[in-house]
Amino acid sequence: MKKVLREILSTSLYLLIVLCLTYVVIHFVGQRTQVVGQSMENTLNDDDNLIVDKLTYHFRDPKRFDIVVFPFQYEKDTYYIKRIIGMPGETVYIDGEGVIYIDGEVLEESYGKETIQDAGRAYEPITLGKDEYFVMGDNRNNSSDSRDPVVGNISRDDIIGRAWIRIWPLNKFGILKHQ
Repeated sequence: MKKVLREILSTSLYLLIVLCLTYVVIHFVGQRTQVVGQSMENTLNDDDNLIVDKLTYHFRDPKRFDIVVFPFQYEKDTYYIKRIIGMPGETVYIDGEGVIYIDGEVLEESYGKETIQDAGRAYEPITLGKDEYFVMGDNRNNSSDSRDPVVGNISRDDIIGRAWIRIWPLNKFGILKHQ
């Protein structure tokens, strides 16, 4: 009887430890998320499954061109995946030719799938607050991002983490390139 009770306690303790570690990993280290839509093509595609690194930004601030995950403020359990274009304190402007300017300088980047057709709210200069980021999808003409007033600037506190590893589809498995 003692042996059975000891075995039950041992198994229960083991399961409790596994559950606690799982909770810590999911809430503080990483979580799985799925890409829905074409806003990040050609970098990420519809139905790609990713692991989001939730730990890095506890030790450093997000960088320009990081692919970040944040909640959509108007729909529960909906998360957006976008690339950081503008950093805190910078001024972002998109001209009539679809060229992105940061503090009056042309942004040198090659992530945009095509020329921007609609500057959205960035048709006039937008100055970011001390903890705000301007994000855009790589598929610039098929993306709801910081150019849209519904999304707007993203607060540092709203960033859950950065997209880290693509785990599905298997033929594209690997660490994502941010810079």
